[in-house]
Amino acid sequence: MIKFFYRLGSEIALSQSITEFAAIGKENMLWIDLVDPTGDEKRATEAYLDTEIQSRGTAEEIESSSRFSENDHAIFANTNFMSPTGDGMSMDTVSFIIVGGILATLREIPLRSFDSLQRRIQARPTQFPDGFTVFVTLMDQRIDLDADIVELMSKDTAQFSKRINQKEDINEEFLLDINQLQENVMVVRENIVDKQRLLSNIAKSDHSPESMDKRLAVLLQDIASLINHTNFTFERLEYLQDTVVGLINLDQNRIMKIFTFISLLLMPATLVASFYGMNVDLPYDGKWWAWIAILGLMVLLVAALWFIFRKKKML
Repeated sequence: MIKFFYRLGSEIALSQSITEFAAIGKENMLWIDLVDPTGDEKRATEAYLDTEIQSRGTAEEIESSSRFSENDHAIFANTNFMSPTGDGMSMDTVSFIIVGGILATLREIPLRSFDSLQRRIQARPTQFPDGFTVFVTLMDQRIDLDADIVELMSKDTAQFSKRINQKEDINEEFLLDINQLQENVMVVRENIVDKQRLLSNIAKSDHSPESMDKRLAVLLQDIASLINHTNFTFERLEYLQDTVVGLINLDQNRIMKIFTFISLLLMPATLVASFYGMNVDLPYDGKWWAWIAILGLMVLLVAALWFIFRKKKML
């Protein structure tokens, strides 16, 4: 599917037919959005912009250090847009090309930030004089969504902390939940750093208009704040993880302490019983009160050990 936005007088019009490319001058074209395009749509866009558009496979294989490039007339950039899916995060690669003030985007699936911006462009056409403004606004909206994701993870971390303080379900499954959230925080941080690198390169580019310098600087400050927030959340999760491991170890030690105490408590009585269980002559054999005396001795030894443990505060 293809959508392109172009200036038509004081308004911004929308079209989805590649046959209209010939009737729209490049000075009026604003944004060409390709969503899982057909071969004809991609070739028509390449011919209109006089540049090659990367395939999805090529964009995904590009290393993070090479996600930005430029030549004499165009900027090429790739980044991933995050979205929560179940317990993890899904990544959708988006390619950007800026040629002579025209923005072209290539993606495989619908994205909320794109849809909301498209409605905003038609509602407020005067705010979008060129494709570079569209690109910066799109990244601004994406960073806001990333901030929402970071905030949700921070709230989840606070819930985990509350559960630990209230000692609710402190077990191995809870520890795995913390580990999963920690993994998500790392993925989010990596993605945000990728955007920081991308916008830094854009800001240093000769193709970047001076009018965008202030907005790019604000976006980079927002990203720096998000990185600090994710670092704090990650450190907090590490602390919670250590706390949960410590609590689990304490529970296990308490159980082992109980078993050890029971074994020690019964050891003297077991020793007496083993003596009188031998097939040899022992004192008081044959006396009718012998078993009562032996039983009393066992009880006395158990009580003595209990008293000693309690006095030494070992219980």
